[in-house]
Amino acid sequence: QESLENFGAYRLAMELFDLVVEDMSKVERHPQTYRLVGQQVASADSICSNIEEGHGRETTKDYTHFLAMSRGSARETRGRYIRMNHWLPPATIADRVRRCDAILGILSKTIVSLRRKSASPAPRPTGPSPV
Repeated sequence: QESLENFGAYRLAMELFDLVVEDMSKVERHPQTYRLVGQQVASADSICSNIEEGHGRETTKDYTHFLAMSRGSARETRGRYIRMNHWLPPATIADRVRRCDAILGILSKTIVSLRRKSASPAPRPTGPSPV
């Protein structure tokens, strides 16, 4: 497993989290957004924290599970940005959706790869058989 900081989805998720905090500070004064703001910060945090937790797991199956949880949080964050079109500029929403899509793409490819790898039979030893 590569270093957590070198995992593209994690780096992008950390950047997205900072942007979510910045974006939500601009809309938190609107009474209609109170609940949305807390949920958006929490879902963006969940993208990062699930990758972190999965990275600390010992099995590929556990790691894959947490990446799938992270992917769900990325979808949640993406969808809420689209719904926040009443309070955020279109350019901000487009950028954040694009960032979520990039995270989703990396997570999905990694999950497929890990599942394929764990489903493969163990390689057979080569060379002469022990006597």
